[in-house]
Amino acid sequence: MRFPEFEGSWKKQQLNNYIRLLSGYAFKGDDISENEVGIPILRGINITEGKIRHSADIDRFYEKSINDLEKYLLKEGDLVLGMDGSKVGKNVALISKTDEGALLIQRVARLRARDTADIRFIFLNVFSERFHRYVDKVNTSSGIPHISSKQIKEFEIGFPSLKEQQKIASFLTAVDTKISQFTKKKELLEQYKKGVMQKLFSQELRFKDDAGKDYPEWEEKRLGKITKYYDGTHQTPNYVSEGIPFYSVEHVTANQFQKTKYISEEVFDKENKRVKLEKGDILMTRIGNVGKAKYIDWNVKASFYVSLALIKQGSSFSSKYLAQYINAEPFQRELWKRIIHVAFPIKINLGEIGNCIVQLPCREEQIKIANFMSAIDEKIEAVNTQIEKTTTFKKGLLQQLFV
Repeated sequence: MRFPEFEGSWKKQQLNNYIRLLSGYAFKGDDISENEVGIPILRGINITEGKIRHSADIDRFYEKSINDLEKYLLKEGDLVLGMDGSKVGKNVALISKTDEGALLIQRVARLRARDTADIRFIFLNVFSERFHRYVDKVNTSSGIPHISSKQIKEFEIGFPSLKEQQKIASFLTAVDTKISQFTKKKELLEQYKKGVMQKLFSQELRFKDDAGKDYPEWEEKRLGKITKYYDGTHQTPNYVSEGIPFYSVEHVTANQFQKTKYISEEVFDKENKRVKLEKGDILMTRIGNVGKAKYIDWNVKASFYVSLALIKQGSSFSSKYLAQYINAEPFQRELWKRIIHVAFPIKINLGEIGNCIVQLPCREEQIKIANFMSAIDEKIEAVNTQIEKTTTFKKGLLQQLFV
């Protein structure tokens, strides 16, 4: 795929012809401080996949004079690449205005474009599957994975004219901006939901009935007193292309039930000794990310599930409300008291789930709370779908542009 105003073949050349590479300075350990005083040092740990990250745990500073270190000061638009570690070749990012002026440390490479190249175009090629495969091929196999300055320089890229580089980079940068906007919107919605949940389940915020009157006081009950709950299998069976839906911890935590796997009906008939999962029930994780609940709002003919607890629907409560309450902080604190922390991954025994306390308003107020929270969830999921579609769109563009 080409922009229509450009013609001519791309020149496949080594990266070295289009960049100036500098490896960072070997600071002495005693010269590096954790105090937020002095000049920030950009270390490999600060570089993640496509971004620069900061936290008090990883940020370091240089408090001495930098008169002899000026060439190691980073500029906006520099491309930085971690040269060793388990994700060598993947931890690459562009320096923004925020990180301009940081010092480059040893084992981090700085790539600065020559006049014939657009650094954003180079970034698109370096932050790519093709570069990852190249690094996997050339990095040192013994000890810590590593790539040298020479190997980075020898990576070959198809270079069009500078104007076409700029056109491609600007177009894909606009796509990245859209993804960032969607991601920020999702984060804000999640923060809003968390704040609303805290107010609702602490009863700081209450709904009223249709006549504008207060609902009755909430009741406090143990989960095992209001419903029945069952264990899933602990054995992962062989998958088939179609058959009985198979649900696992990953399906619940990622909310990706449309990407389910399947087991054969023969295995299901042989192994299924649990109660049937039905629309209106709740699946809750018992291992790893313990306590993540999903309300089943679709028809389920038959299913098989692993490392999950099945919480059955009941007449005295709204399952949609209960799923929201399980995911909220009060119930999570209850679970945390009962989790087995000595095991890895951490888990909770089935019997302990029923001992957790649940705050129950009357059923009418439960429904109002559940519907309100579900509306927020739908907005979050809609934005998440936009992120996935735009990311897939960008991936397709990259494949066609750099084929």
